[in-house]
Amino acid sequence: MENLKEMRTWLDDMKLDHPLVIAGPCSAETEEQVLRIANELKDTDVNYYRAGIWKPRTRPGMFEGVGALGLKWLQKVKAETGMKTCTEVANAAHVKLALEHDIDLLWIGARSTVSPFIMQEIADALAGTDKIVLVKNPVNPDLALWLGGIERLYTAGVKKLGAIHRGFSTYEKTKYRNIPEWQLAIEFQNKFPDLPLINDPSHITGNREMIFDVSQTALDLNFDGLMIETHYDPDNAWSDAAQQVTPAKLIQIMRDLKIRKESDSEAEYNSQLSTLRAQIDVLDSQLIEMLGKRMKISDGIGLLKKQKNVAVLQSNRWNQILGAMILEGEAKGLSEEFVLKMFKAIHQESINHQEKIINS
Repeated sequence: MENLKEMRTWLDDMKLDHPLVIAGPCSAETEEQVLRIANELKDTDVNYYRAGIWKPRTRPGMFEGVGALGLKWLQKVKAETGMKTCTEVANAAHVKLALEHDIDLLWIGARSTVSPFIMQEIADALAGTDKIVLVKNPVNPDLALWLGGIERLYTAGVKKLGAIHRGFSTYEKTKYRNIPEWQLAIEFQNKFPDLPLINDPSHITGNREMIFDVSQTALDLNFDGLMIETHYDPDNAWSDAAQQVTPAKLIQIMRDLKIRKESDSEAEYNSQLSTLRAQIDVLDSQLIEMLGKRMKISDGIGLLKKQKNVAVLQSNRWNQILGAMILEGEAKGLSEEFVLKMFKAIHQESINHQEKIINS
């Protein structure tokens, strides 16, 4: 699969003056709930109304969706509000039912994208469809696996394709539900700049208070749109309560985030510059986070040295690190002078941490 300008046709044909917005409840719970939220979102910048019909939960016994019955509710949404609809499909049977109920956009979830077998089954079921199909990143940060799932759909003749960045699972405790790994999304854009890329701040954050900031970062990085979960009573939602916002809050978020593209050359320059600077901001934040983790390990080393009455400075170890990093830095296009200055500063900070522990 090669990048083609035509990959953006389905999105460009919408002629939006704002980023694409997909919104609605995490799960379709009742007909009344689905229709009420849809009516609160109609006549706004929401382009597609989403609702999970089949919910693949991590453990059994949790609410796993209302099933095919919910598709009839989405049909009523379209009839009453005129909004286009979308839902997640996880196998060929889901695809068949969604197409029979004329769902406008289908997305494939992270748990499905991780399996080439499931992706091939879904691709076969969607062969030649004119529906829009979006693929969420797999749960693990594997760009090849993500692109491979999209390629299977492309090979099956699905023309209206796009991707959803929803973050990645990690064993570490962070402020995110799923860490964004922005650099992987940036690499995705570099490989396929014309394949529409949507951000899902709801699943990245797991926290409604963080949705605006993550959405803004995504738009700064030139994402094409957002998928945001919305419920009129988020705290009592049947699934993912903490990450859903009210329709009123969503409308405010859309108002604050709205970005209108301009066509003059100066605007194009500023847009490209803003995107590159946003990429630097993301990487700088990751650098600080990694250095913080490194110093926590230094704290552990300091505690161990204190227990064994060992000196803080270990010259042989330091020289080994420095030599290895100079060679690795050169391979990455970094000068020896820069690597020396950087690692001397890191080393000194590590010594400071260890001495503080030993002297405490």
